Amino acid sequence: MEISNVSAVFRGTIQYGYGSWLVNVAQSIDFEIESQIDLGINPKLYCGKGKVAADTSDCYLNFHKLRLHLQGDREPNWLKKLFTDFITFTVKLVIKGQICKEINKVANILADFIQSTAENFLSDGDISMDIGVTAAPVITSYYIESYHKGLTNYKNTSAVISDSVFHPSQLTENRMVYFWLSDQVLNPVLTAAHKDDRFQLNITAAELTELFKTNLSSPTPAVFRKCLLESDSPELRVWTSSVPFLNTSTVGATVRAQASGQLLCGNQSTPTLFFQTDVTIVVTASYADKKLFLQGNASEIFVTQATLPSQNQTLLDETEVEFIREAVEKIGIPKVLSEGW
Repeated sequence: MEISNVSAVFRGTIQYGYGSWLVNVAQSIDFEIESQIDLGINPKLYCGKGKVAADTSDCYLNFHKLRLHLQGDREPNWLKKLFTDFITFTVKLVIKGQICKEINKVANILADFIQSTAENFLSDGDISMDIGVTAAPVITSYYIESYHKGLTNYKNTSAVISDSVFHPSQLTENRMVYFWLSDQVLNPVLTAAHKDDRFQLNITAAELTELFKTNLSSPTPAVFRKCLLESDSPELRVWTSSVPFLNTSTVGATVRAQASGQLLCGNQSTPTLFFQTDVTIVVTASYADKKLFLQGNASEIFVTQATLPSQNQTLLDETEVEFIREAVEKIGIPKVLSEGW
């Protein structure tokens, strides 16, 4: 990295004084510094304490011009010129060493800040992510390449993953910043979130009634309609009953999960309806206006269980089972994706 022919002018005033109980003398000197420099840095990255660290010791600073003028005097006498030349020579030596040291310090502060911010962003409660580097990063003509662990930590347990299949040749040349997150990284995150009861959703009262105004082709079962219209505070609780599995491809991220739900009417302790479904959905993501939007297309939905616990009976009517399947597809999945789980 080279920065050439940088010119700058600094002006200021030095104030000094001396005194005693008898007399006080104060003086000031106006000064102006003209500078014109070239700065060159050949940065190297290495693995330091599990993080990306920068080495900018290969650094040079060339002065094309560094002049000090006192009191606006641009044509000083030989004595003043000798004094200012001595000062500028000393300043050159100090600046050359100090600037490169400060650049190295700032580079490492920035690298540490970026990684700490990323770790904090990927951490929530008992779930965290170890993104320590696994080898020294590489700087090429087109990109900076670094490999990170990507290990999910949950309550003192850490995920184990095999080597990544990623290679920079899979990316296009017009890239700026790319983050490659493999299925081996994402699936342990889903496992931790499931164990931490993150995949739960409760929908109550007015919101639940409003959602089921969606036009469905299947007729609404009487028990469901009665619960929504006649009970004071209907509530639908939905959660994952097994660990979701994710597989990415060119069409999107395919997620397979088993979801359970129960409908409670009023203050009943026993659910009016309990159901369990196996769902396979292809999720695609888009980003606009600084917001992430998820779209889902269900490829498979099977209702594996549907019972009426309050009546101690199983739903065998195909029409009622089809209503649950259609409600999951047209109401449940869009609602879950809009929650940003």
